[in-house]
Amino acid sequence: MQIFHNPNYNFLRWRWHALILSWIIIAAGIWVIYTKGLALGVEFSGGTQVILEFVDKPPNIDLIRSALDARKVGGGGQNIVVARYGAEAERRVMVRLPHTGEEQGTSLTRMADEVERAIKEANIGAFKPAGSQVVGPIVGKELTQKGFWATVLSLAGLLVYIGFRFRLSFGIGAVVATFHDLLVTLAFLAFFQYDMSLNVIAAILTVTGYSTNDTIVIFDRVRENLRGMRRDAIDEVVNRSVNQTLNRTIITAGTVLMSVIALFLWGGEVLKGFAFTMIVGTITGTYSSVFIAAAIVTFWRGKTAPRVPVAAPAAVDAGSKKKNKR
Repeated sequence: MQIFHNPNYNFLRWRWHALILSWIIIAAGIWVIYTKGLALGVEFSGGTQVILEFVDKPPNIDLIRSALDARKVGGGGQNIVVARYGAEAERRVMVRLPHTGEEQGTSLTRMADEVERAIKEANIGAFKPAGSQVVGPIVGKELTQKGFWATVLSLAGLLVYIGFRFRLSFGIGAVVATFHDLLVTLAFLAFFQYDMSLNVIAAILTVTGYSTNDTIVIFDRVRENLRGMRRDAIDEVVNRSVNQTLNRTIITAGTVLMSVIALFLWGGEVLKGFAFTMIVGTITGTYSSVFIAAAIVTFWRGKTAPRVPVAAPAAVDAGSKKKNKR
């Protein structure tokens, strides 16, 4: 399938614009995380999460919060998170409380029972439990460490593999692009206040693999073109390679993007964070393969592609010198 016929776009012309745009997004994300914090799911923060479905009328968030505060459930105040869960027509509410008891025995489910009892006694409306999740502080800390090391080790593995498979400059470009994708994705998660959950971590690692695969396809074409374009500038070689793989990049990214958008729209509230992360990651992964990874290679390698010595002319010159001596 051909979308573009013999494309010849100068992508590297916009590399500085792309880098500036990326830095603006990343800086804004760091500022939001610093001022508001990155929302952590119950898997990492530890605590109790209860989903309640009201059956007779839409839930009143303020009345639910007041009922929990009045009975000091979870310590009350700002420690409690009460938010609408899913579509408005589903009439669901999520209540999240920090974990205050010991991580053993029936204390893990005590808060969930207290939440239901407090709302029932306040006579806010008829409801039924739609799900609950309880994670103690020890488990939350362990999951945080494992999520961190999974991300770090995946980046280290990428550097080693691409550095060995191609060249060090290519490996550096791929790792910088992947790290860029991670920071941009975290920035958008902070902008839209999506919780950092295990689903989101899975999406981030999936995006890491997708972006790396896209980058390797471009780098493989760069390596092939370096053999036939020995006397061309590295910018020209990279631009030619990106244009040659443009159809494949657009088709792959478009297919993935349509799938994750459908998942975001109709996959339910549980998968919303995962699908949102995949949408952002697919876009920034494609963008970084062209503008970030390729740009890093051109900065590292300089303006001229390496010139590979050709054996045949050297042999001819040696033969002519012998004839001249005779």
